[in-house]
Amino acid sequence: MTRARQDRLLGLLVRDGDWVTAAALADSLGVTPRSVRSYVTAINARVAPSVAVESGPRGYRATTDAAAALRAGPADEGTPRDRLHTLVRRLLDDPDGIDVFETADSLFVSPATLDADLARVRGLLGGTELTLERSQSRARLVGTEVAQRRLLSRLAHDEMDAGSFDLAALRRSLGEDSVGARAFGPFKTELVERLGGLGWFVNEIGIADVVMHIAIAADRVAHGRPLENAGAADSAPQGEVADIIGALAEKHLGVRLGRGDLQHLSTLVLTRVVAPGASGSAPGERARARVDAEIEAAVREVVERAAAEFLVDIVHPDFVLRLALHVQNLAQRARERAWSRNPLTRSLKSTYPMIFEVAVFIAVGLQERLGIPLPDDEIAYIAMHIGGQLERNRRAEQLLTATIVCPGYYELHELLRSSVDRSLGRAVEVVGVETRVDPDWDRIDSDIVLTTIDPPPGHGERFVRIKPFLTEADIERVQTVASRIRRSRRLRRLRAELERYFEPSAFLRLPDDLDPDAAERGPREEDVIRALGARLVTLGVIDDEYIERSIERERLSSTAFTDALAVPHALAMTAARTSIAIGIAEPSMPWGEGRVQVVALVAFSEADREAFQTVFEQFVEVFSERDSVQRIVRRATDFGGFLDELVAVIDG
Repeated sequence: MTRARQDRLLGLLVRDGDWVTAAALADSLGVTPRSVRSYVTAINARVAPSVAVESGPRGYRATTDAAAALRAGPADEGTPRDRLHTLVRRLLDDPDGIDVFETADSLFVSPATLDADLARVRGLLGGTELTLERSQSRARLVGTEVAQRRLLSRLAHDEMDAGSFDLAALRRSLGEDSVGARAFGPFKTELVERLGGLGWFVNEIGIADVVMHIAIAADRVAHGRPLENAGAADSAPQGEVADIIGALAEKHLGVRLGRGDLQHLSTLVLTRVVAPGASGSAPGERARARVDAEIEAAVREVVERAAAEFLVDIVHPDFVLRLALHVQNLAQRARERAWSRNPLTRSLKSTYPMIFEVAVFIAVGLQERLGIPLPDDEIAYIAMHIGGQLERNRRAEQLLTATIVCPGYYELHELLRSSVDRSLGRAVEVVGVETRVDPDWDRIDSDIVLTTIDPPPGHGERFVRIKPFLTEADIERVQTVASRIRRSRRLRRLRAELERYFEPSAFLRLPDDLDPDAAERGPREEDVIRALGARLVTLGVIDDEYIERSIERERLSSTAFTDALAVPHALAMTAARTSIAIGIAEPSMPWGEGRVQVVALVAFSEADREAFQTVFEQFVEVFSERDSVQRIVRRATDFGGFLDELVAVIDG
């Protein structure tokens, strides 16, 4: 746990890229500032004499050596996690098992400690179809070769924690002398090139995970543990991919893989990391020929329901076909319990909460129609499909309007307008050009005014002074102002919406305002949802069924969308009116796999469907800024204080 918390701290600092106080880090990790200091010391010991985390008057900040510290092995090679992984590798390497007393001696621990480690090994076996058998002094793993490889995969994922897969994690999982870890980089590079040569679009996010499975297979085959031949004939694409994997395994790893392994690995490639056609192009006939009609129909129905529920424009034939292909592969992975990891899950959830919520809705529909259970990483892939489609659909009205003020001199104003259209066309739309030296400034009502002459005294931020011949500095300045104006508008709308929806009597300090039993044992997500929901029930906003549906939604995927904020809610918008109940946790409390300090139970009504995106996504945006969160939490002793601080943060 300590190593995981160290890596979590380092991950927070790397992501923020700025100074973070010890108190803020302690809140995020659920520890004391003193523990934070000890974690920093341990992290820096990994890369000594370099420094991965520097300290100063403003707290801590990650350095350029932070990535190396994340990849480095534990500073103490006798840590429980390292010992656990060593123990699992020994159990997997020897079909006859291990002698408990001899193994304890070799690891320099007592037999009692090793017994405790074996109990932890049992905890790793859930969902792997493996069992740990103990007969007197011997312990051994019993199960199929596929199940044993699944355990090795889990070990590697545990090594990388929340980060992206890397070679060091693979070596720690398989052992430093593993043949599978010899040429991970060159193997991956050539595999991607060869697959691209066959006309496949390769998903780079998933390819490293699949190459990890290939490395595991090579290592097991080298130890005389191949997979049995499945017997079924290969499809043409499967045969092509199998030939590539077999040739590269011999070339880079020095291992000849049998037909059983090649069938298994080519199936992994085809269901995880490749899709027909080039990147960004519409799916063609090759794609349509591969998709199952029943799956495509199910996806189309669920997408249409999501589009109607959230008012998002995603019902397009190409989008449905792309997602159907993904879901078809997903169904295959579900049958094999070979889920894909997604290193972008946390950032997608915190940066695009509304898109992630649509993905959860679609995942629930697919589970109902097709019986596919979906973990967060798989939901994140669906969110990426949705986000890609919405990006394609961005409409011109999202642009800010602009007026150019440029006193006429030959075609100077025409040249300037052409430069603005070319360089800033994605940020602003020019709706007028003033060529007088004394324009009526008060009558210019566009969002932004780009002027080559001095604007009037006391002008607002929307007036941007530029050169007659647009420079890079001008472009950056206009983009900055445009971004600030768009954000200001969003937050103004958010403030107006929030002031309508907050309920003063539905404000709790956590854990003080919870049921005494819950407060004493430590509050769980369900306790907080029920406590906040009870306040809204009393106000006649929701009923008890809404609370139960909110708890069900939470079990599907954590609603902790940032490191500080959870937004529990039901998927159906059945509240009598839209209301928000707030809980402030001081110190932070566990929520899902992280910790939060603010819990906002949101009850949406059907009538406020259009407000969903504004409130949901932008409320999360406010609480994504660490300094804002700390300011609100520290000063929000009651509802009035909370609202005052929230409004002050929104107003900047």
